[in-house]
Amino acid sequence: MKNILKRTKNCFFWLFVILSAIPVYSDNFIPLPSRTPTFNHPFLSQWGGSGPAKGQLWNPYGIAIDQSEKVYVADYANDRIEVFNSTGSYLTDWGNKGKGDQEFHHALGVAVDRKGNIYAADTLNNCIKKYSCDGVYLAQWGIYGKGEGQLFNPSMLAVNAQGNLWVVDCSNNRIQEFTPDGTFITQTGAFGSGQGQFDTPMGIAVDLADNFYVSDMNNSRIEKFGPSGNYISQWGKKGSGNSEFDTPEGITTDSQDNVYVVDSLNNRIQEFTSAGTYITQWGTTGKGNGQFSMPAGIAIDKDENVYITDWGSDRIEKFGP
Repeated sequence: MKNILKRTKNCFFWLFVILSAIPVYSDNFIPLPSRTPTFNHPFLSQWGGSGPAKGQLWNPYGIAIDQSEKVYVADYANDRIEVFNSTGSYLTDWGNKGKGDQEFHHALGVAVDRKGNIYAADTLNNCIKKYSCDGVYLAQWGIYGKGEGQLFNPSMLAVNAQGNLWVVDCSNNRIQEFTPDGTFITQTGAFGSGQGQFDTPMGIAVDLADNFYVSDMNNSRIEKFGPSGNYISQWGKKGSGNSEFDTPEGITTDSQDNVYVVDSLNNRIQEFTSAGTYITQWGTTGKGNGQFSMPAGIAIDKDENVYITDWGSDRIEKFGP
């Protein structure tokens, strides 16, 4: 059964839905050809470990960092949000499996706004939940559907300069924008491989100009949009070379508007300019320091340190600038 759940281009998210209660462990992934790693972002530390105990993780996915450098992790298979400091010390958590205010059915995405509010994509409950930085429930919105404001397996989240929330509405192949209280604003995208279309979008990030970037997973590319959702550009294709992807998932930007992409099944991180020009990469397949086993989420702190959720190894890895 573990072998069935390996994330591949065509079945990763759908097998999450069909077999959502069954975790995946890294022992069964297929090794990729080795690459010579680069050290632009040196390995600093790691934490986690498989399990349901405090500070442990079970298929961690989304990750976000607030202004005080608290690290929030969507602990997917444990149905909770866990909070750590920047060195990996456990601080708190909230959530268990269910449909209640403090419950989740496999949360994939997490985001934090400038006021310290936390947003979680409660993926299989098809809703967004909002909390204070201490995990106090504030609000929620969304129901299953295809209409405006409705959701079908929401995945990653990002907050723009206005404090509005962009939601990757994964199985509806679109991006929706909401106010902080959940009022629908706009949407962009449809199923397909054309400009501005998606085939299972997963990650989203916003730059300093309020442009946003989407990892279009099954089209093996990154698409860039303007603040209002207008298509700007794209880059990438299927492969393992520079600027190529095999299941791009998490995505983030730094203070220079460089774009970092989790190239999940290539077990590496690729870095680009905001125009899509390749800069560098790091990571190889494995469980050692600086290696990855199907990485998923990514976030950058105010010191430009990079945090990765290593989904198959149930850990967080931290890298320097």
